[in-house]
Amino acid sequence: MNRSVGIKDIARAANVSVGTVSNVINRPDSVSPRTRARVQAEIDRLGYVRSESARQLRAGRSRMMGLLVLDMGNPFFVEIARGAQRAARTAGLGVMVCNSAQDPAEEAEYLSLFAEQRVRGVLLTPADATGRTIAGFRRQNIPFVLVDRVAEGHTECSVSVDDVAGGALAVRHLVETGHRSIAYVSGPPGLNQVHDRRTGALNALTEAGLPPEALRELPTERLDVAAGRDAGARLLGLSDRPTAVFCANDLLALGVLQALFAAGVRVPEDMAIVGYDDIEFAAAAAVPLTSVRQPAYTMGTMAAELLLEETESPQDADHRHRRVILQPELVVRHSSLGTR
Repeated sequence: MNRSVGIKDIARAANVSVGTVSNVINRPDSVSPRTRARVQAEIDRLGYVRSESARQLRAGRSRMMGLLVLDMGNPFFVEIARGAQRAARTAGLGVMVCNSAQDPAEEAEYLSLFAEQRVRGVLLTPADATGRTIAGFRRQNIPFVLVDRVAEGHTECSVSVDDVAGGALAVRHLVETGHRSIAYVSGPPGLNQVHDRRTGALNALTEAGLPPEALRELPTERLDVAAGRDAGARLLGLSDRPTAVFCANDLLALGVLQALFAAGVRVPEDMAIVGYDDIEFAAAAAVPLTSVRQPAYTMGTMAAELLLEETESPQDADHRHRRVILQPELVVRHSSLGTR
C-alpha cells in the first residue's frame, strides 16, 4: 500500500524546511512568493492533502458537527438535516449525519463515535426515553442541542414543535367534520412526541365534550409505512371500527391508507385520515393526505445556529440555554374532507 505524502516529503522535494512547508500551507503570506511557488509546485506534483483531523487535534477545535436522528428514511428528518447543513455550511463547517434507527443502543454507539471524533457539537433527536444515553454523553463536555424534543432542564438548548398543540389541531379538525370515534396510530409509546400528540388529541376531545374513550390507541413498534400497514390491518379488525384515524406521522398514515385501499375501504367516505409532519409524499398520495405540518427545515437551521452560538462563545462567557418551541399548522387535504 502506498504511503500518504506528508509535509516532510514536500520539504525534501522542495529543498526547504518542514516549517517553511507548514507556513506555505497555513500562513502563505509569511513566505516569499518565489519559495511559496516552489513549495506549491511540489504539493501539486506529489498530490499532498492536508490532514484536517490532525490540524483539528492541534487546534483543539473541530470543523464538524454531528447530527443524530431517529430515521433518515423519514423525509421529515431529511429536511432537518438539510436545514442543519445549510447553517453549518454558512459557518464553514460540515455535518456528520448518523441514523439511530430508533435504537437506544445504536444511539449510544454514535454518540461515542462523535466523542472520539471530537466534533464541535451535536444535534440530537433522542431515541432513549430513559435519558441515560444523554446523561452519559453530558460527561464528554461536548455541547449538544436537542431537536424535535424539548429540553427538560437548563443544561442544553432545544428546538421543537408544540406537539400537544399539533395533536389537538388534528383531532379538533376530525371532530369538527363530525367524527365521534377516532383511532390514534401512535408509534412507540416511549417517544415524547408520541405521548404529547396523544395528550393534544385528548385535549381536543375534552373541548368537544367527548370522553377519552372516544380515542382508540393503536401503538406500533416503529414509525414507518410497514408499521402503518400493520396498524391498518388491526384497525380493520375492530368490531366497533372508528370512523377516523389520526397517525403520529405521515409514514404511518400512508401505511394505513395502503391497508384501507387494499380492503376496499374508501377514504375519506368510510374512513378519514390525518397524518403528522406534512412530508412531500403527503400531498402526492393516492388520496392527498391531511397533515399537521412541522417546519422541519427551520428546526434544523435554528438548532445548528444555537449550537454554533454556544460553541463560538468565549469560554469564560455564560451561554444562555434556550428552548425554542415552534407552532404546527394543519394542512387540510382530501383524506379528511368527508363529513359524517
